[in-house]
Amino acid sequence: MKHVRLIAVSVSAVLALAGCKPAQESAAPDADAVAATHAAGTDQAYLASVEQWRQEREARLRDPDGWLSFTGSGQVAVGTHRVGSANDNDIVVPGGPAHWGVLTVPAEGAPVFQPAADAGLQVDGKPFAGGPLLTQLDEGGPTGIHSGAQRFYLVRTGEVYGWRYRDPESPALKAFDGVPHFPVDPAWRIEAKWTAFEPARTLDLVTTNGTIEPARVPGQAEFELEGQRHVLLPVQEEEGDELFFIIADRTSGRETYGGARFLYVPAPEGDTVVLDFNRAQNPPCALNGHVVCPTAPPENRLPLRITAGEKTYPLAH
Repeated sequence: MKHVRLIAVSVSAVLALAGCKPAQESAAPDADAVAATHAAGTDQAYLASVEQWRQEREARLRDPDGWLSFTGSGQVAVGTHRVGSANDNDIVVPGGPAHWGVLTVPAEGAPVFQPAADAGLQVDGKPFAGGPLLTQLDEGGPTGIHSGAQRFYLVRTGEVYGWRYRDPESPALKAFDGVPHFPVDPAWRIEAKWTAFEPARTLDLVTTNGTIEPARVPGQAEFELEGQRHVLLPVQEEEGDELFFIIADRTSGRETYGGARFLYVPAPEGDTVVLDFNRAQNPPCALNGHVVCPTAPPENRLPLRITAGEKTYPLAH
């Protein structure tokens, strides 16, 4: 995995050839020089593409609606819960009025929120008089209850409800200064053999809050590294969507986030899929402790160090 060093050698070879050989209009081009120039140009283009990807990712993380804007979270049991920023509430949120209102989660059916008369809450830019709350699993959801720019809403993983609170002025968002990463190494862009499963299989993913989420597995990616064969299973929401690999390796819990890193890959065409580990990224829960994420399944825990992609985010909690 020393491809970065090979890039430098290639560039040095080009410079030496340019400085020592006079131009000879009729001479045939030196094959080694052409190959070196092509390799250097290819690598530089690749490095630029990874850098662009990183800049775009960090721009998304700086968005007020990105993962860093979460400032509160918790689970919600079946029953009635008073919500507000005062300590006498059952659910204490980190902002807004002292008493937002009352949330009711029934054993069956949709949760319902009844706002306090003087809370001044809004949904979709209009005064909120109360009603059912959609989660992210419902079409058109989740229902965001706003107090100014801050908002409260419900999520659901499995049969477990949770609440989330976003603040576009969150300390984590203001403190964000990029995500540390390993040096980009083109050798970690690996062409793997793709084998589709007919029919697709199912894999149970364990989330960071202990719930189980079944996921569709359309096939497997197989590659060899340092004389060892490795297989990774991606999940995919629907056929034709991009592949989503949830991976761990021997850097996990040390140099990288312990639960997993995420790798998104375009849907394969034919029997090859490209695994670009330089684009392995922290899951949202590594950036903000108020988010629930799937962890790497046992099948995707690799017995090697993947020294590519993002490292542990320093503000993870």
